Amino acid sequence: MADTIHQNVNVSNKKRSGSDEWERDDTALKGKKGGKSSGQMWEDPAAALASARHEFGEHGGVNMSIEASATFTVMEPETLRRMFAGELGPDHDYFIYSRHFNPTVLNLSRLMAAMEGTEAAYCTASGMSAISAVLFQLLSSGDHAVASRTLYGGTHALLTHFMPRACNTTTSFVDIRDLEAVKGAIVEGRTKVLYFESVANPTLTVANIPELCRIAHDKGVTVVVDNTFAPMVLSPARMGADVVVHSVSKFISGGADIIAGAICGPAKLVNAMMDLRQGPLMLLGPTMNAKVAFELSERLPHLGLRMKEHCNRAQHFATRIKKLGIKVIYPGLEDHPDHTLFKSMANKDYGYGGLLCVDMETEERANRFMNLLQNHTQFGFMAVSLGYYETLMSCSGSSTSSEMNSEEKELAGISPGLVRMSVGYTGTLDQKWGQLEKALFRMQDSSSTTTTTLFQK
Repeated sequence: MADTIHQNVNVSNKKRSGSDEWERDDTALKGKKGGKSSGQMWEDPAAALASARHEFGEHGGVNMSIEASATFTVMEPETLRRMFAGELGPDHDYFIYSRHFNPTVLNLSRLMAAMEGTEAAYCTASGMSAISAVLFQLLSSGDHAVASRTLYGGTHALLTHFMPRACNTTTSFVDIRDLEAVKGAIVEGRTKVLYFESVANPTLTVANIPELCRIAHDKGVTVVVDNTFAPMVLSPARMGADVVVHSVSKFISGGADIIAGAICGPAKLVNAMMDLRQGPLMLLGPTMNAKVAFELSERLPHLGLRMKEHCNRAQHFATRIKKLGIKVIYPGLEDHPDHTLFKSMANKDYGYGGLLCVDMETEERANRFMNLLQNHTQFGFMAVSLGYYETLMSCSGSSTSSEMNSEEKELAGISPGLVRMSVGYTGTLDQKWGQLEKALFRMQDSSSTTTTTLFQK
C-alpha cells in the first residue's frame, strides 16, 4: 500500500457505486471549488491549512460527514482479497476496517499533515499512543536512542523503563542545548532516533531544531520532535525534522474534553506503521474514534487565532511578573537564554508560546500560590494538561514530571517549586492580570521571609 496516505492527502472522498473498479479522476486532486494541493509548502501553517482541500458532507453540507462505521462493504467478493493484499486501499476510496483506516480520521490526518508541512499524518487515540507507536516503529531490539533529558514525564518513563524491558532498547539522555553532547552521544550504527521536544516540558527550554536535525542526519539518525507546546508557533518538519508528534488533547483540541494524538511524517513511514502484518498502529490499535476526528477537524481552522491569543497573554503576564522582580520563565522575554533562537525559528506573528513558569522555589510555596490563584482570586484551575481556554497550573515536579526521580529532575532543571501555567484567554486581559497580581501580592505579604525574597530583583 505504498504512498497510500500521501495520495489520500489530495484524493477526494469519491463515492463508488455498482462496481469495485476504480477509474482515476484527476479532478479528485481538487476540492469542489478547486484550489491547490495540500502538499504545497507554506511558510505560515494557517495558510497551509487553508490550502488543504475542504471535505464537504455527503449531501453537500459545509461540514464533512462522519463515517461512523467499524467495517466497510464492497461490491464484489474478489475486492476483499485485493484489499488485504494491498492492491486496493484508501487512496482509491477502499476501506477495510476503522482500526486500519477510517475516512473521517483520515481527513483529520490530512489536515494535520498540511499544518505541519509533512507528506502524511495519522491521528491516534492519545498523545502517548502516537509517541509509543513511532518509537516502536523506529527502534528494534538492541537499538539506541538519544533524547533530551527534559521531557514530559510519561515519555521519559517510556524510554527509561518500559522500552528497555519490552523492546531491549537503550536511551542516552543529554542536555539538548549542548550540541556537542548530542553529537557525542550518537553511537554510529546503533543510534536510530534523536528525540526531543521543540519547547521542553516543563522548563520551556528551546531546542535548536535545524542544528539538531543536521547533526542527526549526518549520522543517519531519524529526528522525532514533540511539538505539543507549540503548534502553529513552530514548524519542526519545515526545519528538517523527520517526524512530528502531538498530544492533540492540548492546544489543538483547546477544550480539555478530548484525548487524541497525531503522527506527522513521511508517507513511507506512516504507511509502514499501518502495515497489516508488522505495523504498530495497525496491530496495537490506538484507534481514534471518527466522532472525535470530526470534532477536531472543526477546531483546527481557528487554532491559529487561539494560539495567537494564548501567546499574547502569556507574553503580557510574563513581562509584568518580571517587572515585579519574580522569577518567571518565558521564551518571549529577552533575558530567556533561548529567546533569540526561538525568534529565529518561530512562524511570524504567532508569538512565543502559551506557557510560562513561575519558580516559587519550594513545593510548599508553589502549592500556596496555586491555592490563592484558584480559590481566592479565580485566576485559573489547579489541573494538569494545557491548551485549555482557562488557565491551568500545576507544580510540575510533583505532578507531570513525577515519574522522574530527584536526580533526573535536577539534571532536567525542574525546580521543586516550579509552577507551570498554561495561559488561557477567557475574560479581559486587565481582569485576569488583576487576579494574578492579587495572588502575587498576597504571597509577598506572607510572613515568610523566604517567600519575600522571591520578589527581590
